[in-house]
Amino acid sequence: LKMSWFWFYLPLHLLTAACLCHSIKAPTTSSQQSFKTDLFNFYHSLILADGKETTVHLLKDIPKRYYFVLEEGRALSPFTITVTPCDVPIEWNILVHKASASFLGKAAQGDHDTQEVSKSQKTPSMVSTIFNYKGNSVETYMGMSSHSALYMLEFLSTERDTHITVYLTTDTTSGHLYPELPMDSRIDVIGIGHTTVTLTWKHSPSVLQHRENIQYCLLVNEKHNYKSLCAAETAIRSSGMKLPPTLALSLSPYLLEPQQVMILSNSELSIINKVSSGEVRQICMGTKNTYTVPSLSPSTQYYFDVFVVNLLTNASAAYTGTFARTLEEPEPKVTELKDGKVVQVVLDGKNQKFYSLQYQASHKEIQFTFQLCRSQVQVHITKNGKTVALENISGLRYFSLKGKLLDTYLVQLRSIEESNSSVKVQVSSHLHKPLFPLLPESLKIKSFSKLRTCNSVTIAWLGTQEESKYCVYKKRIEDDQVWMELQSADRCFGPESRHKSEKVMCKYFYDINLQRAVTTETIKGLDAGTLYLFDVYLFGPSGIPVRYHSKVVKTRKKC
Repeated sequence: LKMSWFWFYLPLHLLTAACLCHSIKAPTTSSQQSFKTDLFNFYHSLILADGKETTVHLLKDIPKRYYFVLEEGRALSPFTITVTPCDVPIEWNILVHKASASFLGKAAQGDHDTQEVSKSQKTPSMVSTIFNYKGNSVETYMGMSSHSALYMLEFLSTERDTHITVYLTTDTTSGHLYPELPMDSRIDVIGIGHTTVTLTWKHSPSVLQHRENIQYCLLVNEKHNYKSLCAAETAIRSSGMKLPPTLALSLSPYLLEPQQVMILSNSELSIINKVSSGEVRQICMGTKNTYTVPSLSPSTQYYFDVFVVNLLTNASAAYTGTFARTLEEPEPKVTELKDGKVVQVVLDGKNQKFYSLQYQASHKEIQFTFQLCRSQVQVHITKNGKTVALENISGLRYFSLKGKLLDTYLVQLRSIEESNSSVKVQVSSHLHKPLFPLLPESLKIKSFSKLRTCNSVTIAWLGTQEESKYCVYKKRIEDDQVWMELQSADRCFGPESRHKSEKVMCKYFYDINLQRAVTTETIKGLDAGTLYLFDVYLFGPSGIPVRYHSKVVKTRKKC
């Protein structure tokens, strides 16, 4: 009987069971009791849909049963059942109920002849298990059915509440719900680097036949392999996250949770889920069967799972997962610092790697000096392996440290911005001979709006109690150059990097009273309605300059 006729066929089975229950006396043998129990189990189960994936929710230690009757018309009909556990291992069985044709026929005719029933008792229905499985792998059973047989599927979870998916089909001629896997479904690791792993796998036959509806998705995590896509999604949800609709599938827009990052580039969609056990990445790359996973951590073991996904049905099949450990990061090169010498370091903002400098103390008290040239830098100083300073710096910064002779200091520098950084470093045991001049409280340049004219600008800046040399430079710029000039300014470059025509003047000044240590300068000969960039350089006894923060001022258009 087809499923559409089963609603007619079902009452006949129930009627037969009812007749047996009323006509049979108290059971005299265990076989009769078993027969009644089997019937009860069959008729208190749910119908399993043909050709449709069914989600089944299981409560711990409570079995759940589904039954199905297949098409009549030929002695044997092929069918397949695929069960996908989405979490913990489960137990499941396929049972077949075989009844005699004479018994069913009589029951269908409604003839309650006790003699016929008595005969049927001599040839009772038989229930036998034809398949059983325990585990969390995706399993498919392929069989041939008899038109006089009723099948039951029984599922049980003994660990905790969970859910599974079940797919029954009797149509073996049309396309498969699940994409096909190749004969060799292993994932091969063909390259390992410090932060990358390159994978390849055999093409799915489904990709070769229906390229526009099939794609590959890769799952990367640090915990273990997953045997199905729904198992991976369940694990991510159980970590306290809300998972969006399955990544591979519709690729329709959705809102991401705060712990998620979505990246779309080069026709690849990546989602990074931040979970307690590390990152879980989902990457869909179309029909490419070779992929290099980027941005991994060095010396870390990762697990890789590839799923081939049917975009029309959302069904997926899992390749055999693999794992690989990224290479250890090579020890960073360490540059030796010499007392009193200046070292300039350029830091790569994209790689975020540390640059290491080492110094062995020749005196008990030393001083590290850092002049930041561009962006911000993180400074980490250790003495004999113990941290003595950790700070993000900008501008000029001194660290005076005390210790013992021959103490070993390690300085690690890292850019904390994506743009490249540059910093000058000096260590000295001669604290009375500072490398850089004494600095004022602020390195800002102030301009006076009321003193602006069409051809002049007045600026002011703070000085110190130490007599020093100050030089002023100007540069004419356009409106669209302001941001670039201010962002790209390298404060370590001195006047030697400027054109001679940009120099305005130099002068010496100081004041014992810091409240009066202020100087002004009026720059004349400017063009009306024009933007100018002004810089002031401060020179100390060593001759190394410190650049004030640049100031942009526009002259008046009309006077």
